[in-house]
Amino acid sequence: MARFIFITGGVVSSLGKGLASAALGALLQARGYTVRLRKLDPYLNVDPGTMSPFEHGEVFVTDDGAETDLDLGHYERFTGVAARATDSISSGRVYSNVLEKERRGDYLGKTIQVIPHVTNEIKDFIRIGEDEVDFMLCEIGGTVGDIEGLPFFEAIRQFSQEKPRGQCLFMHLTLLPFIKASGELKTKPTQHSVKELRSIGLAPDILVCRSEGPIPEKEREKLALFCNVRPDSVIAAQDLKSIYEAPLAYHREGMDQAVLDAFGISPAPKPNLDRWEDVVDRIHNTDGEVRVAIVGKYTQLEDAYKSIAEALTHGGMANRVKVRAEWIDSEIFDREDAAPHLEQFNAILVPGGFGERGTEGKIKAAQFARERGIPYLGICLGMQMAVIEAARNMADMGNAASEEFAEGVDPRSFTPVVYHLKEWVQGNAKVTRKKDDDKGGTMRLGAYDAVLTDGSRVAKVYGDTAIEERHRHRYEVDIKFREQLEQQGLIFSGMSPDGRLPEIVEVKDHPWYIGVQFHPELKSKPFEPHPLFADFVRAAKEQSRLV
Repeated sequence: MARFIFITGGVVSSLGKGLASAALGALLQARGYTVRLRKLDPYLNVDPGTMSPFEHGEVFVTDDGAETDLDLGHYERFTGVAARATDSISSGRVYSNVLEKERRGDYLGKTIQVIPHVTNEIKDFIRIGEDEVDFMLCEIGGTVGDIEGLPFFEAIRQFSQEKPRGQCLFMHLTLLPFIKASGELKTKPTQHSVKELRSIGLAPDILVCRSEGPIPEKEREKLALFCNVRPDSVIAAQDLKSIYEAPLAYHREGMDQAVLDAFGISPAPKPNLDRWEDVVDRIHNTDGEVRVAIVGKYTQLEDAYKSIAEALTHGGMANRVKVRAEWIDSEIFDREDAAPHLEQFNAILVPGGFGERGTEGKIKAAQFARERGIPYLGICLGMQMAVIEAARNMADMGNAASEEFAEGVDPRSFTPVVYHLKEWVQGNAKVTRKKDDDKGGTMRLGAYDAVLTDGSRVAKVYGDTAIEERHRHRYEVDIKFREQLEQQGLIFSGMSPDGRLPEIVEVKDHPWYIGVQFHPELKSKPFEPHPLFADFVRAAKEQSRLV
C-alpha cells in the first residue's frame, strides 16, 4: 500500500510546489520506487478547461481526456508517468459530485455538510489507486490561510489519522525573503505559515524553503526550533538556471533522504541519477543557439504555452543546442509587415488558441515561413491557419476561413475550410456535439490514433506510420478540400484511422513545414524529447547554419 506525501504551500503562491513535487517524484523513482502525483485545487471551477490562459496558464490534457492544471505537465515531464483524470480534482468537482449524490438520495436524507461529506469525497479521491504505487504525492493548491483550501486541509488531516502511523508525511513549501536593506534572511514568514498550518491540525515533517541563496546554519537551526522539524529536514530551494536542475539540487540538499528517514525506510536504496546528470549536461553544454519565434496571442504570459516552451527545450537537448524561444504577439501583423519581425529567426511556431483575435497575424506568419523556406510547426489552430493560408494563396480560395471566426457572417461570403466538428469516433463509440453545448469538456479531448502516409516527412520523423497523440479542439480541417490542396502541394500526410479527419499536413518541397491538429508538446520529456520537436529544432539548427 502506498505511502502518502502531502505538499502544501505558505506565505505566497507561485513558489514552485508543483516543481518540488515533480522533482521529489523523480528522486524517489531514481531510488527504484514507483510514484504517482496528484493535484488538489481549491478553486470552484470544475476544471481549468474554461479558464483564460491569463487566469491559469495552459490547460494540460491527459490521455483519457481530462483538462487539468499545468502542474500535471511538470509531473509527467519529470517522472514519465502518464497523468490520468483521477490525478486532478478541484473544489468545483468535489461539490458537484456531492450535490449529484444528494440529488440521487445517496445520503439517505441526511443534512449535507463540509464535514463529513465534502471531506469524505476528497479522501475517496486521494485513495484512488493507492495499491498501485509505492508513493502517492498529493499537492494541495493555493496557500495555507486561504478560506477555500480549508476542506482540503481538513481532509488530509483526517486521512493521516485514519492511516497507520508513519504512512503519511507532510511537506510545507514557504518563502525565506532576503531583506537587502538589513542584509538579513527572514524566517518569520515561514514561522507564521507553519503556525497557521499547525492551528488546523497539520504539523510539517519537512520544510522546503525558497530562497535566493543557501540557508545559513543559524537560520536553519532557528527554523527547525520554531517550526518543530529536524534541522536536516529544512531543505533549501534555491533559484536555478533551469528547472531540470531541480532533482539534483534537491538531492544535494537531502530532500529524498529526509523523506525516507521520516518514513523510517532504512537502509534506503541508493539513487541512480545518471538520467538527470545527462539532462543537465545537455542543457549547459551546447553547440550553438537557434532562435524560434512563437507567434501567438497569449505572449504576455509564458505559462500559457508552458508545455511548448519545455518541448522546445527538450528538442534543443536532443540536438545539443540552446533554443532561444521569443514570443511575438500575432496581432502586430494585423497592422505591420511580418518580414522585419520574423526574418532573423531560424524557425517559426504557431501554437493553439481559441477565438478570432490575432488569427490573421498567424496566417501571415505561416505564409512567411512557407514562402521563405523557414521551418514551420503549426499546432492545433496553428495547423488550421496554415491550411487557410494555403487555401488562399496556393489554391486560389481568397475567401477561405474558419467557421470559428464567422459567427453571424453570411455563410455564402466565405469558404469554410475549417468547420465545427459535430461528430467523431472515440474508441468504438460515436461522439456528437452541438455548437450551443456547454463549453466545459465538450471538445475532442485526449488521446486519438492517427495513420501516417508511408514515405511522408512525418512518417520519417516518427519512424512509424501509426501514432497516438493528445487532442483539444472543437474545429477540424474539412476533408473535402484535400484533393484541391494536395494538387497545389499541401499534403495531408496524417489522417484519423477512419480517414475522415485530417491530423497532419505538410508542404511538399519545403525544408520543414508541418501542421498537426493535436498537441505533441504534451508528451515531450527532457529524457525523451518528442520526435516532432527534436526534428523541428534539428531543422532550425540547419537553418541557422545557412544564415
